[in-house]
Amino acid sequence: MKALGSKTSTTWLLESPLEDVMAAACAVRSQRGFERMTYSPKVFIPLTRLCADVCHYCTFATTPSALPAPYLDEEEVLSIAREGVAAGCTEALFTLGDAPERRYNVARRWLADRGYSRTIDYVRHCAERVLRETGLLPHINAGVLDEDDYRMLRPIAASCGLMLETTAERLCAAGHAHHGSPDKVPQVRIDSIAAAGRARMAMTSGMLIGIGETPQERIETIEALRDLHLQHSHLQEVIVQNFSPKPGTRMADAPTVSEDDMLRTIAAARIILPPEVSVQVPPNLNDARLSVLIDAGMDDWGGISPVTPDHVNPEARWPEIERLGAICAAKGLPLAARLTAHPAYVNAADDGWIDLALRPAVLKLADAQGLARDSRWCPGSSLPVPASPEAPLGAVHSGPVAASLHRLLDRAASGSELTETEIAALFDTRDAAAMAVVEAADVLRREVSGDEVTYVINRNINYTNICTHACGFCAFSKSSSKAGFRDRPYRLNLDEIAARAQEAWDRGATEVCLQGGIHPEFTGDTYVSILRAIKRVCPDLHIHAFSPLEVTQGAHTLGLDIADYLAMLKDEGLGSLPGTAAEILDDDVRRVICPDKLTTDQWLNVVGTAHRIGLPTTSTIMFGHVESPVHWARHLLRLRRQQQETGGFTEFVPLPYVHMEAPMFRRGQSRGGPSWRESVLMHAVARLVLHGAIGSIQCSWVKLGWTGAAAMLRAGVNDLGGVLMNESISRAAGAAHGQEITPEDLRAIAATGGRPLVRRDTLYRRVSNSDDALLLSLA
Repeated sequence: MKALGSKTSTTWLLESPLEDVMAAACAVRSQRGFERMTYSPKVFIPLTRLCADVCHYCTFATTPSALPAPYLDEEEVLSIAREGVAAGCTEALFTLGDAPERRYNVARRWLADRGYSRTIDYVRHCAERVLRETGLLPHINAGVLDEDDYRMLRPIAASCGLMLETTAERLCAAGHAHHGSPDKVPQVRIDSIAAAGRARMAMTSGMLIGIGETPQERIETIEALRDLHLQHSHLQEVIVQNFSPKPGTRMADAPTVSEDDMLRTIAAARIILPPEVSVQVPPNLNDARLSVLIDAGMDDWGGISPVTPDHVNPEARWPEIERLGAICAAKGLPLAARLTAHPAYVNAADDGWIDLALRPAVLKLADAQGLARDSRWCPGSSLPVPASPEAPLGAVHSGPVAASLHRLLDRAASGSELTETEIAALFDTRDAAAMAVVEAADVLRREVSGDEVTYVINRNINYTNICTHACGFCAFSKSSSKAGFRDRPYRLNLDEIAARAQEAWDRGATEVCLQGGIHPEFTGDTYVSILRAIKRVCPDLHIHAFSPLEVTQGAHTLGLDIADYLAMLKDEGLGSLPGTAAEILDDDVRRVICPDKLTTDQWLNVVGTAHRIGLPTTSTIMFGHVESPVHWARHLLRLRRQQQETGGFTEFVPLPYVHMEAPMFRRGQSRGGPSWRESVLMHAVARLVLHGAIGSIQCSWVKLGWTGAAAMLRAGVNDLGGVLMNESISRAAGAAHGQEITPEDLRAIAATGGRPLVRRDTLYRRVSNSDDALLLSLA
């Protein structure tokens, strides 16, 4: 086929066998790299049904006499929006006619009585209230607007919409669909869509087929939309909407669009439009042929409401999401909820597509891929996890799993190193494909660790929360009692640290884990004195202490290199290091979340040096804030390669970001922690990627809760960590799961999967469970 847009290509699109055109469209869709279908859970807010235009097919627009009021009042708007929030929606679609004040005195008076001269000003006011009071993201379909209007809407609207419908100017003549509708003149609408691009507004547009246009004119409409996007990069989706004749309109007897014409137009749109532009089809207007529409190359179903009808097509009911999800899954394209702003625009917020004032609201609803979160659950919250120990991903639609994924999983199981792109693809899986990843991880867990679930009796001692660093994710660090934090700054003295260690030993602990802020008065000798104080009272207690950041700071203050300082700490009784302060091992991310902390290479150097002198360490990741799956992939690969070089990592511990009190979340600069699906896949993918390098995958009951931890035992996890006794860092960030758990609680978690609980020490040597009774009696 010759270059698209040429006469030959148009001929090919219109005259080739339909199955060939559809196959070509599906090939283009596959090249986009997203093996999924999307939709936006929304509520319709029909702000006014008055319109300056008189399209001959429309039943939405009506006259003032048919309405109780020209516009919905603010409380009616908010009531609809609140219903949407309760039903799990993320989008508030404001739909209305074009500038009714141009045609109706009653509209002008209603607006004037409330201090508005134009409908769009009232739209902005209502959308701002919906955003502020409900958190729903407004999407505004307010007809033809100019560049200043779009700029005015940017702080409160994540996206806007304006259907081009057709480029056929002849349809504005007498006897045709757009006669008497000045806002439907094609150039007027093209100019408005272009104005949105200049204003950096992410847009939805589309075409309405079957209103009298020819097949050639359909291609010309698609090409016009393509050219608009190539100029401004702002069309996130193009709707191919089939005209539906309605009783009571001038076009009530017009023929409906044939299925072949519909499929050919969808396929043509997919082939002509740039790959990044989604092709959307309204599912409620095509309920009987949803499966075949997918075969034409579409990838998005648009907004679907669990609350309100499609007010433009009220006779066409929305499909049930569960049924739609099953249809998509059967095609190997899992259904995923998105935001009104598509992922490319959510993830390009720094490029100006999401206004800074709106960005916090978008981030609250987004996952790491820029799609909608899968539930309201977040790490550290008391909300129930959307899954169970028997179904770690929750409800999953069955469907085909690509042979390429099975090959990838087989390579991981053989111990082969996966590429960054392959690992990111594992994180992108959903439904049956995601379940295949989780099951493969659990098989590996069984092969490596058996069915035993391990834990350690330990105590956390966070000896100071005063820190010279200002990491954006940390709510534990305090610099002043006047800063307004719920925890006062403190520093434990050596006697208190020793007493807590002694208490832990008396309660059966084999380990104390010590970490704290980088206190401005601390030197390398401070950490040595802590070790001596503990060893003086508990010579046999394993000390698991000092993050790579603390080690670096201690060495610097004494003028020692890392190896010499670590050797000093080891001689004083240090048994192992926690692999915290890793966050995300990618310097682009670190410059955002902890710019004054260790670089990736510095962190890896500390743990590698520790391994070389015989000090084992754990390894961690903190995920769910500003990073993306490709950063997760880089992190895991760096850990794998470090382990292959130096050994010494005893375990890998995913630490979901607890956002509630984190400074960067409170400033609107981060997401609200990972979604549940992301949390499950982090543990499962880690098991696969680190196979042959790190054999133990631990989950954090503090951040996931007990039910969440139980579910992770089906996703490649073999270890539940420690009982902790005191845990301050997650609690300071807002976690609600407490500071301590008993062995009996851990045993109950393991039992949900029919697995035995086995006590270990820090280095994964088995310890008799006979001391558990002592711990319980002293708890």
